[in-house]
Amino acid sequence: MHRSAKENTLVGTSLLAAHNAELISDETIAAISSPAGEGAIALVRMSGPEAIQVANKIFRGQEVPSEFASHTQHLGEIVTEAGDLIDQVLMSIHRAPASYTGENIVEVSCHGGTLVTAKVLEACLRAGARGARPGEFTERAFLNGKIDLTQAEAVIDLIRARTDLALRSATEQLEGKLGEKIANIRQVLIDLLAHIEASIDFPEEGIAPDEGEPLRARLESVRNQIAELLQSADHGRILRDGVRIVIYGATNAGKSSLLNRLLGYERVIVSDTHGTTRDTIEETINLRGVPVRLLDTAGLRTSTSDVEREGIARTELSLKKADLRLHIVDRSAPPPPHFKPGVDGNEILLLNKNDLTEHAEWKKVNALRISCVTGEGLDELETQILSRIGKQNLRPENALAINLRHRDCLRRALEACDQARKTFDEKFSPECLSIDLNDALAAVGEVIGTVGVEQILDSVFGQFCIGK
Repeated sequence: MHRSAKENTLVGTSLLAAHNAELISDETIAAISSPAGEGAIALVRMSGPEAIQVANKIFRGQEVPSEFASHTQHLGEIVTEAGDLIDQVLMSIHRAPASYTGENIVEVSCHGGTLVTAKVLEACLRAGARGARPGEFTERAFLNGKIDLTQAEAVIDLIRARTDLALRSATEQLEGKLGEKIANIRQVLIDLLAHIEASIDFPEEGIAPDEGEPLRARLESVRNQIAELLQSADHGRILRDGVRIVIYGATNAGKSSLLNRLLGYERVIVSDTHGTTRDTIEETINLRGVPVRLLDTAGLRTSTSDVEREGIARTELSLKKADLRLHIVDRSAPPPPHFKPGVDGNEILLLNKNDLTEHAEWKKVNALRISCVTGEGLDELETQILSRIGKQNLRPENALAINLRHRDCLRRALEACDQARKTFDEKFSPECLSIDLNDALAAVGEVIGTVGVEQILDSVFGQFCIGK
C-alpha cells in the first residue's frame, strides 16, 4: 500500500519515538562532570529513573532528597553504606521532565579533590547507579526529545570553542537555529510530497499536483536552501579546526622568528645554523576572532642529513594540505635557487629582514615586506591573512556552520533534489518524482535525527567527555 507524505511523516515520527524508547536505558547513570585534577569544587551527577532513590541512600541531611523541591540546593553529607562521612556537599534534584536529560537528575557539588570526588562517585555506584558512557547524558537528552541532533553536536563545539566566533557559532546552533533551518527545509519537502502523493493515491478526489513553473519554482527554492547551507561547510571546518597556515621557505629566511612573532612568545629556537628546525611545529592562535593553526616547517634546501631530509619531506606534505601558505624569503640576500613566487590566491610572499638593505634582485618583486626583528609589516600581514581567509567562505556575519556529518547528509539531499528536478524536466511520472523527494527528505531528516539514525549516534556522542 502506498502511503502519502503526511502518513509517511506520522509513521516515521511514531517509529522514531518507539525506536528512541528502545534505545533509552532504564538504568540510572552516574559520572564526574568536572575536569580531572584538583579544584575548589567538583560535580558528580546522576540521571535516570532511580537517581533520587540512589541519592536517598547516600545523602544525610535535614531532609531526604526525595522530599527536596526541584532545582534547589541542600547542604548535607555524602556517606558510605556503613554511614561513614565522605564529604560535606550541596545536592540538588532536577525532576523529570524539566531537566537536561528529561529524566530525574541529581547533582552533587563536593570538594574538588581527586580522591574525594572518586569516593562520592563510588558511593553512587554502590547504591545502584552505573558508570556513564562518554556523552551519555547528552545522548539521553536527544533521545528524550529535549534537543535535536544538531544541538547535541553543538554542546561539544561549545566546549571546544577557542575563539569568540566559534563560541558564537556553537551558541546559535545550541539555541536550535541550525535545526530550525533544517526543519523548515524538511517541511517544504513534506508539503511538496503531500500534494504529489495525494494526487497519486486519491485520483478520484480530483487533486491536481502542482504543475509547470509553480512546482519547479518550489523545487528550485528548496534546492537552493540546501546548497546555501552546504556552502558553510568550509566555514564550519575553519571554526572548529582552525585555518591551516604553513610557513615555509629556505633555511634562515626567518620562519621560526615569524612563528614566534605571531604567537607573541619564544616558542621555537631561532639560530643562524642551517637546518635548526627539523620537524613541523604546530601552534594555534586567535587571529582577530579566527582560529589559526600555524605550522613552522623545516627549511627547503638540498641536505645530506637523513633527519633533515625527512623534515623537508614533511614540509612538502604540509604544503599540499595548507589552506594558506606564507612563503618567507630573506630580502637582504639574492633569491634562492629555483625561486618561484606563488601564482594562486592561497599564498602570500613575504620579504623578511626589512631592517636590512634589500638586495637589488628583489626591487621589482611585488610582496609584503616585513621585519621579524622590529615587527614592521606584521599588522598588514594579519590583515592580508584575514582577507585570504574571507575568500574561503569564512563569513563572520554568518555564525551558523555545518559539520562534516551535516555536509554528507545535505550533499545527498542536494543530489536527490537535482534528480527530482531532472525527473520533472524530463516529464517522468509523479511516482518517480515522489521517490526522488522521499530520498531528499530522508537525507535532510538525518541531520536533526528525525529518522532512525542509530548507526551515527555512537559517532556523535563518543566525542564527548564522560559526564556530559
